[in-house]
Amino acid sequence: MPTTSPTVIGYIVDVQGTMLVATLVEDEQGRTPTVTIGDEDILVGQIGSYVAIRQSDVHIIAVVTRMTEQEALAPSSIETPGDDAARLPFAKRIARLTPIGSILPNGLFDRGVGQYPTTGAEVHAIGAADIGKMFDKFNSKGFAVGHVASHPMLQVCLDPTSLFGRHFAILGQTGSGKSWTVASLVQKTVAVMPKAHVIILDLHGEYCWKREDGGRHYAFDEAVVRHVDARELEIPYWLMTFSELCELLIEHGEREATNQTAFFRDCLLEGRSDENRNAALSLARVTVDTPIYFSLDDVLTKIRVKNTERAGTRQGPMFGDFDRFLMRLESKLNDVRYDFLLKPRSRNTSVSLSAMLRDFIGLGAKKAAITVIDLSSIPFDVRPTVAAQIGRLAFEFNYWNPAYRDFPILLMCEEAHAYIPRAPDSQFAGSRKSMERIAKEGRKYGVGLAIVSQRPHEVSETVLAQCGTFICLRITNPTDQSYIRSLVPESEGDLVSVLAGLGRGEALVLGEAVPLPTRLQFERPNPVPNSDDVDFYAKWIGGPDDLDVDVIVKRWRSQER
Repeated sequence: MPTTSPTVIGYIVDVQGTMLVATLVEDEQGRTPTVTIGDEDILVGQIGSYVAIRQSDVHIIAVVTRMTEQEALAPSSIETPGDDAARLPFAKRIARLTPIGSILPNGLFDRGVGQYPTTGAEVHAIGAADIGKMFDKFNSKGFAVGHVASHPMLQVCLDPTSLFGRHFAILGQTGSGKSWTVASLVQKTVAVMPKAHVIILDLHGEYCWKREDGGRHYAFDEAVVRHVDARELEIPYWLMTFSELCELLIEHGEREATNQTAFFRDCLLEGRSDENRNAALSLARVTVDTPIYFSLDDVLTKIRVKNTERAGTRQGPMFGDFDRFLMRLESKLNDVRYDFLLKPRSRNTSVSLSAMLRDFIGLGAKKAAITVIDLSSIPFDVRPTVAAQIGRLAFEFNYWNPAYRDFPILLMCEEAHAYIPRAPDSQFAGSRKSMERIAKEGRKYGVGLAIVSQRPHEVSETVLAQCGTFICLRITNPTDQSYIRSLVPESEGDLVSVLAGLGRGEALVLGEAVPLPTRLQFERPNPVPNSDDVDFYAKWIGGPDDLDVDVIVKRWRSQER
């Protein structure tokens, strides 16, 4: 078949809904050529490279997702298929292409394919200039985060409105550069949008950590970040809803659970109503969920009385029903790990709520675009409770904020699989419910969600299914790859196969925040997070000869890192 243009590299031989197959043009030695466009030499058929498919009025952009070859046969082989001499000493190259969009008559790129080519359509190589035009769509917003991996000179700008407003996920295995990507993305965010409001749940102290001199090192400019220890944040028990308190204190499988729930509801409503009268809050209506103070000690006293109530020599109707309830509550009250929740020192009045919310959202004494909430100092089994409260507060803040359209919030959930699991589990019910509510309803009230995880298939499917953009770093686990493939649009599922070969900080970006699926190299963050791997080789050669184990024991016992 004659070549009609120097950019033609092949011809379509198979057309399916989400896949096209092309045979590539070869020279007389059977080699796939290199095409020169301007000053650029393009190696034909590279995985992840873009090509244009043209036929009459059809002009489609596709990505090369697979290269195979089959042995080519001379014409005589048709007559003598068993004759080895008829076989040529080279193979025919076959490219598998995934269509990702169309070039409109006005020259602009549009996602999706309205009209497919037929067999025989020309496949053209395209250079950096043509690829750059497809990325022009979001350049005006100036949110440049990196460059196209195959064309380092091409800068990529994401659409911040789609990225943050429709939720996104950063997925990748350990060592792929998730923290690196998060730091780079947030640094760019506050540089371009100084009035951003970002809350980061930091499970491992990667974005703010202590230096040897006792000071703190941040992964962001100190002028725009505020570090909060989760224990000092003090999200008190009285901010919890009735259902959240029941999940914390009542075992629903118990025979007495119905009586416990009913009486606890009465005590809770009475406590909040008393506060409304005594503190002169003047609320016309108080419910069991109204966020005003009530005394947990008073509730405990009422339950003890009811649990031992007698009518003369006869036991009361709820005698002994609260034995296990009291045991659980007293156990938690005696557990210092729950002090931030059940024994608040500063958030122990209704009027303290406004100051707490200002601190939480970055409007406190030090206004900050980034609030890093450090969860590394609290035990693993308590983290879901804290995450649930932070998620609910973020949502409730803007849900009741009349200016929510002017004050959007982004909540970034590091290691999301640790507290937003896919499998139902009573321990994580609260945090899962909070984050799923943001995923389903948050965008209506200006609350965005960013999911960061090294185990995508362990994260709530409800949450990931609501994400409009996926930033996928290196993933070699087949189960995780299959899970991601099921979440992204069908036309982009074949692209997931490239994830195993990505370098550190390199990602396949799919979804609404990019004009077309892009293999993107994120810019190196400055400063970098505290996420580098430990150099075993160097430390096992020149590491310390001894350690102060007493200090380690002290820090372990005091839960201070």
